[in-house]
Amino acid sequence: MRTFQSSDPRVATALGAARLNPIPMTLLTAVLAGSLVAAEAAWFERALVGMEIGPTGAQWGHSDTNDVRYCARFDGREIVRHAIAARSEYLVLWVRDGDYAYYDSKLLPKAPGLGQRDPLREALDEARLSKLPIIAYCVVQQGGHFLQAHPEWEMRGADGKPIGRFCYNSGYLEAMKQIVAEQLGYGIDGFHIDMVDQGFGPPYGCWCDACRSRFEKEFGQPMPKGATWDAAWDKMLEFRYRTSERFEKALYAHIKSINPRATVDYNYHGSPPFSFEVGQRPVQHAGNGDFITGETGVWGFSALTVGLNVEFYRAAVPQQRVQVAMQRGVRMYHDQTTRPLNDIRWELLTLLAHGAFVTVVDKTGLDGWLDPVTYDRIGAAFQEARAKRAHFGHRPVAEVGIFFSSRARDWVGRAKPADYFQSFQGAHKALVYEHIPYGVLLEENLTLETLQRFPVVLLPNVAIVSDTEVELFRRYVEEGGRLLITGLSGTRGWRGETNAHSALQGLVGAKLVRTLDSTDNWVRLTTPPPAELESLLAGIPHARRVKQAADAVVSVPFLVRGPAVVYKPTTATPVGELLKAYRTKLHEEGRYAEDWPLSAEAPVGPAILLHHLGQGRVLTLAASPDWATASDHHIVEARKLLANAVRLLHPQPRLRISAPSTVEAVVTDDPAARILRVHLLGYNSPPQTTPAKDRPYILPGLIEDAPIFRATIELPGGLKSAKALNRSTGLTRRGNRVELTVEDIHEIIQCRY
Repeated sequence: MRTFQSSDPRVATALGAARLNPIPMTLLTAVLAGSLVAAEAAWFERALVGMEIGPTGAQWGHSDTNDVRYCARFDGREIVRHAIAARSEYLVLWVRDGDYAYYDSKLLPKAPGLGQRDPLREALDEARLSKLPIIAYCVVQQGGHFLQAHPEWEMRGADGKPIGRFCYNSGYLEAMKQIVAEQLGYGIDGFHIDMVDQGFGPPYGCWCDACRSRFEKEFGQPMPKGATWDAAWDKMLEFRYRTSERFEKALYAHIKSINPRATVDYNYHGSPPFSFEVGQRPVQHAGNGDFITGETGVWGFSALTVGLNVEFYRAAVPQQRVQVAMQRGVRMYHDQTTRPLNDIRWELLTLLAHGAFVTVVDKTGLDGWLDPVTYDRIGAAFQEARAKRAHFGHRPVAEVGIFFSSRARDWVGRAKPADYFQSFQGAHKALVYEHIPYGVLLEENLTLETLQRFPVVLLPNVAIVSDTEVELFRRYVEEGGRLLITGLSGTRGWRGETNAHSALQGLVGAKLVRTLDSTDNWVRLTTPPPAELESLLAGIPHARRVKQAADAVVSVPFLVRGPAVVYKPTTATPVGELLKAYRTKLHEEGRYAEDWPLSAEAPVGPAILLHHLGQGRVLTLAASPDWATASDHHIVEARKLLANAVRLLHPQPRLRISAPSTVEAVVTDDPAARILRVHLLGYNSPPQTTPAKDRPYILPGLIEDAPIFRATIELPGGLKSAKALNRSTGLTRRGNRVELTVEDIHEIIQCRY
C-alpha cells in the first residue's frame, strides 16, 4: 500500500492530524482539496493581459428572438484561436445576458442564430489545448427577455410602478444560483459578473413588497416615500448598500461551495463618476470577489482618469489584485470600430504602469464576425506589454494622498454627484499635470498607518468630516504629517446641512465666518509673504507686484473658480486675500448667467492659512483650486497654487519630475533591487473642431502618432545610474539629474539609487 506524500506543509499537517485524530473521509478530502487549491496560484495571480469577447446585438435587451442572423458565426473555437493569436493570457467569454444564453442552457433561451452549436463548450475544448483560462461573462443586472418573463422579481419605484431592473431581495438570487451552477458544470475557470448595481439614475431604490418587509424588519420603521434626504433616507441608503453586499457575498459563497477553485470578480462601480444610485460604497463592495474589476474608457470616464481608476481600486482593496477593462472601440464597447494602435497602447500601458492587469474588450459583429485588424493591433500591444512584464507591478511611490469621502459623495453631491467629484478629480488632474505622484485614501478603511504612508494628505472640498476622521488627521499632523485643506472641507453637518462652525477649525487654526454663495471667487497673493511661504508664488504671474503704497504691496487677483470659505484666523498665519466678485442688478433679478464669472471686487478674508501643530503643519486654501482645475474656467494659476502648496508642505521630495502637461509620470519602487522606475506616458491629442451637438463638450482625438517630448528627473538623495528602456530615447546624466528626449507613447527610466 502506497502512502500519500506531499511537499506542501499544509497538506502534511492535515494528514498528520488525521492519523492522530481520525476524522470523516469527506472532511479530510475537503481539507486536502483546500490546501492544494491554496498551494496552486490562481490564474489571475500571474495574469498581465487578456481579452473579453462577446456578441453585439442583444446588449440593450428585448432583441428579436426570431433573428437567426444574430450570433450565427459566434464560434467558441475561433474566438479562442483569435485570442491566443493576439497573445492573450486568459479569455473572458460572454455566456449570458438579459436576453440569451450562449451555451446549451436548460434555464435560459439560447441566442437564435446558434442552432445546435454550444460556443462555451467549443471554447473550453479549444482552450484546453493551450491551457488558456476561460472566464464566464455572466450578466446579473440587465433588463430583457428574462426580466420580462419574471415580473415578480422586478424592482418597483416608490409609486409601485416597475422600473426595469432586478430586485436583489427577491427570488432572483436563487435563480442566479441555478444559472451559475449550470455554467460551473462546464468546467470554467471563473466568473466575471456584470454588474451588481441598482441603477444609474432616478427612481432611486426599490419599494417592492420584499424590500418593504425587509427594511421594516431591519430598521423598525416603514420605508421613506422617496429620496427625502433626511434620517429615514439615511437608513434607506444603508439598506441599499447592505442589499448589494448581501447579494454579492451570497452568490460568491454559492459558487465557492460548488467549486472552490473557480474565481469570482464583480464589475465594480463604487468609484467616480458613480454615486449612491448604483448601490455601492467604495470599500464595502470592492472586496467581495477574489480580485477587483473596474472599467475605463475615454468615452465614459475621460482620458485623464484611466490611471486614477487603478489607484482608487487599489485603495479600496489593498490586499487584492486590480483588473481594469478597456475597449478596442473608438467610443464605446459595441460601436464596431477599432482604435489606432498608439491609442490602444497608451491606455493599456497607462493601466499596466499603475499596477493593474488589463482586459481588452472586443465585441463581434451582429453575426459573430471577428475583425482581423482588431486582433493584429491588440496582438502588437499585448506583445509589447508581455515583453515589459518585469517592469510592472512594483510598489507605487506617492507623495500626496487624495482623500475621498463617500459620505460627502452621498450627502453633498446627492442627485448631482459631480458637485463633489469635481474637487477630487481636479486635485488628481493638478497633481498629474504637475508630475507629483499621488495615491488615494478612502474614509471606510482610513487609519493612522494609511495616512502616514503619504508625506502630504489632501482634503479636496471634503465638506463632511466625522469626529473619528478629525482625530486621525490631528494625530497624523501632530506626529509630523502635512495636511492640505481646500474649500468647504469640514463645514457641513452629517447629512450635508450648513454648519455654523467647521469640524476642522482646530486643525485650520481659524474660525468659520461663512461660506460664499458664489463660485466666481478670486485670490490675490500679496508679496512679499512670510519667508516660509514664498514658494507659493512660483509660476503664478498674477503674484507679481503691480502697485506699492504706504508699505503695502498689491498684486493682481486671479480667478479660482469654485466654493470658498471666509475664515477668521486664531492661531494660523494668514496669507493673501480671498476676494468676492461683483454682483449687479441682473444678479438680483436672476437674469445673469452663473456660468460667466464677474471680476473681483473686495477682499472678504485670507486666501491661505498656515498652522503649525505638533511636529506637522496644516495649510488651508480658502478657495478651491482643485475644483477650479476640473472646471470649464481652468486657469494655470489655480493649478500652480495647489502644486505650490504641496511643495511648500513637502519641499524635499524623493524625486522631482519635469515634463509637458501632456505627459503622465508613474513612479514605482523595487527596494530589493534599489531601482525607482519612472513610467512616462505621452498623451498627444490634436485639437478638435466644434462638435455637432452638446457644445462645448468635445471628446479628445485618437492618438495616431507617437509624441516627442523632453523631460527631466532629479533624485536629490543620490542617483547611481539611470537607464532608458527604449533605444530611441536620448538620455544625459548630470549628477543626480537625468535629461531625456523621448520619442514614444511609453518610456521607462530605471533609476538605481
